[in-house]
Amino acid sequence: MSGGEREGARRRWSLGPPGGAAWSFPWSSSGSAGQAAEELVTGLLSTALEARHRHDEIEFRRCVKILAQGQGLREVVDRTLLDALNRHVTLAWQGGWQPADVVRLAGRRLEARHVRLVTDAVAAEMRAYAAATVDDRWLDQLDAVGATVWWGRDEEYLRDDGDRTAMVACALRVIHLLAMLPPLERLCPVPGTDRRTPGARGGAVDERTLARVRALLAKAESTGFEAEAETFTAAAQALMARHSIDAALLASRTPGPGGAGRPEGRRLGVDAPYEGPKAMLLDVIASANHCRSVWSRHFGFATVLGFPPDLAAVEVLFTSLLVQATTAMRLAGSRRDGLGRSRTRSFRQSFLAAYAQRIGERLREATGEAVREAMREAAADAGRDLLPVLAAREQAVEARVEELFPTLTLVGAGAVSNRDGWISGRAAADRAVLDVRRKLAEGGG
Repeated sequence: MSGGEREGARRRWSLGPPGGAAWSFPWSSSGSAGQAAEELVTGLLSTALEARHRHDEIEFRRCVKILAQGQGLREVVDRTLLDALNRHVTLAWQGGWQPADVVRLAGRRLEARHVRLVTDAVAAEMRAYAAATVDDRWLDQLDAVGATVWWGRDEEYLRDDGDRTAMVACALRVIHLLAMLPPLERLCPVPGTDRRTPGARGGAVDERTLARVRALLAKAESTGFEAEAETFTAAAQALMARHSIDAALLASRTPGPGGAGRPEGRRLGVDAPYEGPKAMLLDVIASANHCRSVWSRHFGFATVLGFPPDLAAVEVLFTSLLVQATTAMRLAGSRRDGLGRSRTRSFRQSFLAAYAQRIGERLREATGEAVREAMREAAADAGRDLLPVLAAREQAVEARVEELFPTLTLVGAGAVSNRDGWISGRAAADRAVLDVRRKLAEGGG
């Protein structure tokens, strides 16, 4: 981190006025005793968080113990922790983070108790905004992570549970995590700034289509017959591809700036182990569905950019194909070399990389067939040319990628070191996707 970045980080950490010391928690109070208690808490919190940043666990625990057990400090400590949590959640939104991003990172870096506290802090902070000023995508994420106010008094969500030392330590670790968040690309309006109107988001995915896709993928995941799984998965891809084409044609016929809309973005988790091949799988799924995927390895997610129907396809397909790939990989068992040494990790790494490559090929085949069929229908319908419509959407997505990620660089997914794993992965991908025409003729169910 450069000197300028460090200074920028210190300004974000500070809760005081511009130019104040890092980790400052100012409170107005009346009476010298109250002011002294608040100054003491402020100093201890500052020292604890600086210690946490230096990885000085001994100093951190010393401060936590005093804050948790100090006489007459309970009310001031709770109030200060709550204010810090609220403030840093607000700063996270301003920095481009969304509810699912923050909760996901807490789960990646900390423990279940911290995830619960982050989720509750998000719910507490969101009370400041009228629902009409919060983007639908934001509301969907709040519902998905379970961010709801379940408590009567705010002190309750700190979850003392009879162990104040553990509670204070938990809160400080969460505050430090939030304070260290770097800026992200802003994918949708910050709460409080978006005035939603019915039907304002054009090109949203048809819920009936999405329900059919999910039903097909659920069958692909649960069936014990490979031939059925093959057909179900590819039928889902073809169904979403056709829905995307129909949405593009409809948007092209809608006059005005709101017709085609603008590419949007979603962040999807890419979890350990084998993050590289999983990110590769997401990338090929995104490409087959007219989207672009940008992997942020350090944070455990990828940002997928595209139009709403295509983003929905990418999300449901990635979730399902990852389940299918993981199941096939585990069924393949472990591996050892001639000397009895484990080769399981390299086998699985290569397995998933090969799976991703082959899945990409098959998904492109399914999408290509859907495009060719739609082109024939469009040509028969007053000679309409579909290619310019699809090309314009592809260009819009590329422009959005360049806008949000101007310094984007390509990085390889890593070398394949296990030939057995590669062959097995390709075979599993062939079983996951097959011809879709018969299934679609039967209605996709």
